[in-house]
This record gives sequence, structure tokens and C-alpha cells, in this order.
Amino acid sequence: MKAEEIKNAVKSSYAKVALSNLPCCGTGKSCCGSPNLAEELSRKVGYGDEELEAVPEGANLGLGCGNPVALASIEEGETVLDLGSGAGFDCFIAASKVGNTGKVIGVDMTPEMVEKARRNAREGNFDNVEFRLGEIENLPVSENEVEVVISNCVINLSPDKEKVFREAFRVLKPGGRLMVSDIVLLKELPAAIRKSVGAYVGCIAGAVMKDEYLAAVEAAGFQEIRVLGQDTYPLELMAADPIAQPICADLNLSREEAKELSSTIASIKVSAVKGA
Repeated sequence: MKAEEIKNAVKSSYAKVALSNLPCCGTGKSCCGSPNLAEELSRKVGYGDEELEAVPEGANLGLGCGNPVALASIEEGETVLDLGSGAGFDCFIAASKVGNTGKVIGVDMTPEMVEKARRNAREGNFDNVEFRLGEIENLPVSENEVEVVISNCVINLSPDKEKVFREAFRVLKPGGRLMVSDIVLLKELPAAIRKSVGAYVGCIAGAVMKDEYLAAVEAAGFQEIRVLGQDTYPLELMAADPIAQPICADLNLSREEAKELSSTIASIKVSAVKGA
């Protein structure tokens, strides 16, 4: 697939999620029979009740694969950048940590998501959060502008991950920190899945091998690269995710095949530092 085709597919799919106002397919109810599916999924990947209660209604779409804010050790007064900020979930959690003297910037390439996030910020009175429309490969952020870069299950969607990490390095101040939760592969995917646009949008086909992912972080110039955690991506998250959900149906995967696929995919938490 060409890079532009991938970006258009991702943008279209996430626009639908933003416009649905719901974490599950825009049906008006949870596909899994629970009215709080997004919260349930978020708890599974590391968010606590206090964090879930602190964000505006509609900010949590249940699309993450970890909790980068919890691991980033964000301090009061810092400027934080969220790559692929969606409806603003992680931005609003970070906002309470940076306080009134700090600032949180969210960047997303989907206009519908940016508008939704801005609306959430207004309704929640988050004056220290702003959302910018842009691509994570070409960030609308100045050089050396932020102390912390976070991202949650987004970089795997980019067709040029090395450029994303170079951009993250550029906008960080010397000594700045990178903290991402993302999807990587533990072994190669079958060809049918690699070629599937649906699987790409669902954070699967676009994922690269773990070693390749970490090499891209290092190539950007980062130091002190550490994997703080790694978990096989839970099958129930894949089955419930509104973006990943159509994949099994489109590829005619049985539950056993889907289970095997989930063992191929890992959620990792990676930290790194820009040298002083």
C-alpha cells in the first residue's frame, strides 16, 4: 500500500469514530453488551479510576494500548506533546499534572478528531490544553518546544516511523523525554494481513518487528532507550476495538486464527531521552 492510501484510510476510519461519539462502531450501544466498554478497555491497559473520572465525557474512545502519561513522570510547569491525540484523552490526564503553569499540545491529522478534542477541552474548561491539526511525520510544533513527548498506539499507523521519531526528537528540548505505548510484532504477519487496509487501520498491518521499532528510535538520536513493559495484545481488546473489529470478519479468521494473531502482536512501553 502507498503511504497516501494508508493515511487516507486511517483518517477516514478515525473520522467515523470521532463522529460516532461512541467507542464502539457508532451503533448507539456497546458491541460487547457493556455501556462502559471504553472504560473497561482503558482499565485493562493501565488507567485508574481517578484518571478516567478526570477527563471530559467523550474524550475516552477506548483506542489506546497503554498509559504513557503514568510512566512519563510529568512535572508541574512542563510542556507535553501528544502524538495522535484523538479526542484528547491522554492530553486531559497530562493537563492535571502540568498544572496552570504548564501546557499540553495534542496533534492529530483527522479534522473531526481535532474538533471533537477542542470541544471536549471547552466543555471541561481545560485552558492549558490546545489541539493542532497536523501529521506526526510533520509536526506543527517548533524545535525544542516541549519537555515530554507521549503517544498511545498511534506511531504504528504511520508509514514512516523513522520520520515520526526524528520529528519527536526535533521538538524536544535537550534532556527531554519520550514515552510511548505502541504495538509491535514478535513475528512476521501472514501476507494476507500485511496487505489488508483494514488490518493496517486496526494497528496490526502497520506494526513492525520490535527490534526494527527500537532501531528507529535510536536512529532518530535518542539515548537511554528502555522497554519498560511488554504484553501480548489481549484478544478481547482486538475483538472489542471499533477499529480492529472488522479485521477478523474481513479476513474470515476463526477464533483460533485470531488468537494466534494476537500472540504475534505485543503492546510495549518505550522510554527514551534526548541528550542534553
